[in-house]
Amino acid sequence: MKIEQIYTGCLAQGAYYITSNGEAAIIDPLREIQPYLDRLERDSVKLKYIFETHFHADFVSGHIDLSKETQAPIVYGPNAACEFDCISAKDGQEFKVGDITIKALHTPGHTMESTTYLLIDENGKDHAIFSGDTLFIGDVGRPDLAQKAAGMTQDQLAGILFHSLRDKIMTLADDVIVYPAHGAGSACGKNMSKETVSTIGNQKATNYALRADMTEAEFITEVTDGLLPPPAYFSMNVAMNKGGYESFESVLHNGMKAIDAKDFEAVAEETGALILDTRRNVDFYKGFIPQSINIGINGDFAPWVGTLIADVKQPIILVTETGLEEETVTRLSRVGFDSIIGHLDGGFEAWEKAGFEVDTVNRISADQFASEFKPQENKVIDIRKETEYSAEHIDEAYNKPLAFINDWVKDINPNEHFYLHCAAGYRSMIAASILQARGFRNFTEIEGGFGAIAKTNIPKSDFVCQSKVLKA
Repeated sequence: MKIEQIYTGCLAQGAYYITSNGEAAIIDPLREIQPYLDRLERDSVKLKYIFETHFHADFVSGHIDLSKETQAPIVYGPNAACEFDCISAKDGQEFKVGDITIKALHTPGHTMESTTYLLIDENGKDHAIFSGDTLFIGDVGRPDLAQKAAGMTQDQLAGILFHSLRDKIMTLADDVIVYPAHGAGSACGKNMSKETVSTIGNQKATNYALRADMTEAEFITEVTDGLLPPPAYFSMNVAMNKGGYESFESVLHNGMKAIDAKDFEAVAEETGALILDTRRNVDFYKGFIPQSINIGINGDFAPWVGTLIADVKQPIILVTETGLEEETVTRLSRVGFDSIIGHLDGGFEAWEKAGFEVDTVNRISADQFASEFKPQENKVIDIRKETEYSAEHIDEAYNKPLAFINDWVKDINPNEHFYLHCAAGYRSMIAASILQARGFRNFTEIEGGFGAIAKTNIPKSDFVCQSKVLKA
């Protein structure tokens, strides 16, 4: 028996590849399936089952394409209303894979079909669980995403999750390994650890939601406290995972179409495409195609695309670093953005060489900011998350998280200058590009963000440990 966690940092997502005696199972596969097919061939094993822990909201799974290629059945838990052929497992149903057994434990609460898969080894011993979004390391799945589908409130779903954890998960032996679907950075929980593997015993001892003396009422209060609204694209990803989608190969083919600089603007206008520039912020601010949005491929690219663009059907035309076109299309498809028309042939350099109009962002260093900033006169907008802002910030700065820019942008006074920063410059350049695309140019973005500002003599609030902020 062999278990491999295939972790994708951009999505903070874990897929699992399991083999035993010539057979394999894959749990929660990513959208692009060729790496799995290559691995199956290299290991000379037959894929027997594709297990899905639930209908994912934060990414599009590769289950449908993988099943078509291998004829392996797709397995969901009870209540799964698939719009394609799948096995909706009964609670306790067992599936043989080589010499091991995978048992479906119905653990609703995050969603009503959520299921944890218990791996029983060749000796009949409980070895590991693949807990999906039911149990994370240090956290549990948010109970607010399936309210409409379940016809329940988030408190009711949280109550169901409370019992799933205590009746199905906490009853397992302490040495059973926990393999979750996500780690820190995912929007499917609020306080996940950076660790991606643990044990039942460790989680009983350290996970706030598994306290032995915790009442159901306390659980509901603590799990639902501080939940931010889910990104708009989540519901669209659920629909794609339930109902099917265009093949990844077709999406990749379209996205890899090279568009000449002289035709680029006309194609964007004719299709209503959003120009997405995925270069690093240190390159973008020096020059970019007017009206383009910068979300760098080198950061939390796919989640920010999903959060800020939201509509997965929005046509997109790409400007990437040369050689990163395929990776960019792949990472967009993972969160359901399939309407990719093509990319600028030769990248931004080709546009610039052709002599077309170029825009820039007014960016200054933290030292320059410190030298010109007047605390009682100048306005500062800090676009970090509330927890980051609460930990430490510039005195009198306004906190306007990037995730909600589509809400707060309407309140900006176009005649009042302000300074803009995040933690290091990645998010503030996203915000700068959005602001300029909407006609706002009355701001200065600070290079290096708060990390650089903190090293200056700018007046700041007292530092508060973020772990204390999260518990407050």
